[in-house]
Amino acid sequence: MRHENSLDQDYWEQRYHQDQTQWDVGAITPPLKAYLDQVEDLSLGILVPGGGNGHEAEYLHQKGFTNVYLLDFAASALQNFRRRVPTFPQDHLLQQDFFSLTPGQYNLVLEQTFFCALARELRPQYARQMFEILKPGGKLVGLLFSEEFQSPGPPFGGTAWEYQAYFEPYFTFKHFAPCYNSVPPRQGRELFMVLQRRDRPQFIA
Repeated sequence: MRHENSLDQDYWEQRYHQDQTQWDVGAITPPLKAYLDQVEDLSLGILVPGGGNGHEAEYLHQKGFTNVYLLDFAASALQNFRRRVPTFPQDHLLQQDFFSLTPGQYNLVLEQTFFCALARELRPQYARQMFEILKPGGKLVGLLFSEEFQSPGPPFGGTAWEYQAYFEPYFTFKHFAPCYNSVPPRQGRELFMVLQRRDRPQFIA
């Protein structure tokens, strides 16, 4: 069993080298596709963190979005994407730590199997960093697993109550409910969220 604290760059690089990417369904997932098909502003600054093979970024690029960024720890993931989508701007491929991103850069961040891959103790920091990197009024949109898993992760599961505690200080909840159009292996196991950045954090005394 690998300890959560060892989920570093080398770990994820090895997963890609060994083709151990079971989380990758080979295309953008239906919930995110349905949401993005309603977005009309092609100039929005959009980040896909922990994006792996980048199916969301590829879909957005094909639809004409011009300000999309794909971030991953693993160079192999970004190299795979660059070979598959050679017209994607190379300087929009970010091989770096999510927690090192500059504040106030994005209008929209897409969550797809990134949160569940992080060590659990990083979850409060994840919520804070999402607040930091989004512009005022920006949104965090995506999917979270809605169950705990029996096997050691990653992925790591959780509950809606747990997630709400992380996000409520930083976001207003526009939508946070069981997902109706998950891919078949994840049916009944996901929450879909649309969270909008607060003007400032709100903590309960």
